[in-house]
Amino acid sequence: MEENLGVFLKVGKVMTELEARNLNPLSLAYIGDAVYELFIRTMIFRNLPPNQLNREAKKYVAAYAQADFAEKIMDILNEDEIYFLKRGRNKKQNTMAKNQSVGDYKIATGVETLFGYLYITGKHERMVELLERGLNEG
Repeated sequence: MEENLGVFLKVGKVMTELEARNLNPLSLAYIGDAVYELFIRTMIFRNLPPNQLNREAKKYVAAYAQADFAEKIMDILNEDEIYFLKRGRNKKQNTMAKNQSVGDYKIATGVETLFGYLYITGKHERMVELLERGLNEG
């Protein structure tokens, strides 16, 4: 997985820790959602019709799957990572979950916030580490 994402991750550090802490958690979740989904799409990519690829991706990016992912990585998160996950999880949202539980949706937003923070602060190796742990542990 790491080799496939090498080019994508060469962007480098975009913000400092302090700058990231001053962002709205839902802004971090916005970028984190895109980053997480790009990781998943890169991981599952093969020569298949797009509808099959989308079905496969949904197994990983649906709120319930991200909530399961959060549970698998929780014990290896450091203090800063827990802080961002909880900020995203606890932030009041104006959108409602479609066909997902509210709890799973909130946790998924926390995961996306965490990935937004890691991406924007250049912690790309850590993202890969968390993805490998959360997606491969069963």
